[in-house]
Amino acid sequence: MSAVLDRPESLLPGRFEYLMGLYAENYHRLVRLFAPHKLAAGEYVSSVDDGLDVRLKIQEKHPYTVELELTYAFVDAETGQPSPSAQLRMYTDAHVAEALHCHPGRHLWQVLGPFPPAHTVLQHRLSMNGFLTRWLEYLAEQGHSIGTLERVPDEDAEA
Repeated sequence: MSAVLDRPESLLPGRFEYLMGLYAENYHRLVRLFAPHKLAAGEYVSSVDDGLDVRLKIQEKHPYTVELELTYAFVDAETGQPSPSAQLRMYTDAHVAEALHCHPGRHLWQVLGPFPPAHTVLQHRLSMNGFLTRWLEYLAEQGHSIGTLERVPDEDAEA
């Protein structure tokens, strides 16, 4: 018998494969939406008629990675931080983008504890990246795009 017939579950993608698919989907959504790999480091705002401005901050650019933050231009009354907010890393050579964390000012270890089981980390990454996929789709539906982005002048340049 074949491996497929002996193990029909091998036809279904596992959680890790699904997560890698989300990473690839998020990369292509980001590229179509804002093309962050083509932007200079700095902060950008996208305004459309929905009254919810989106902030995109290109934090660092390297030959094969772009680190950025995506958020709305308002703060959560409880935390005092932008919400929702996602810290992202794009790998331009592999064409994947991952949400590193979606909690303002908190890293994965602060959310899950110092030594979470691998299953817990995988579930959390699936949740964050699933959220990012839906959020990017929503932003595109609202009309946000590279064409609506405007660079925010650097405060240092004005001084």
